[in-house]
Amino acid sequence: MKILTIIARILLGLVFVFFGSNAFLHFLPMPPLPQGVTGEYLHAFFASGYVYVIGGFQVIGGLLLLIGRFVPLGLTILGAIIVNIWAFHLLMAPEGLPPAVVVTVLELFLVWSDRDRFAGILRP
Repeated sequence: MKILTIIARILLGLVFVFFGSNAFLHFLPMPPLPQGVTGEYLHAFFASGYVYVIGGFQVIGGLLLLIGRFVPLGLTILGAIIVNIWAFHLLMAPEGLPPAVVVTVLELFLVWSDRDRFAGILRP
């Protein structure tokens, strides 16, 4: 179980460091913006610079998982980002749901494996 937890932690950390770094380094090609509400949302996302805030939080959360220190903090940061990923894909771009499912499963597994550290949040 410990090895599976380490693999999930490293994999989730790499995913978010990789895609979060893309906000700053632009190493993945950007397709043209889609039409409609999705395109308007993404245009505002990039034009306002909000993409750098989200990219920064993705890199920070991913690095915390990769380093292995403050893992609950990294999971908390990435949990908020994953909720926003779900909201975007459910409301505007459902074709991106499969990657959202993968990162959600990894996140939930890691939260479950560290459930004793999250016990204080869940107590009334």
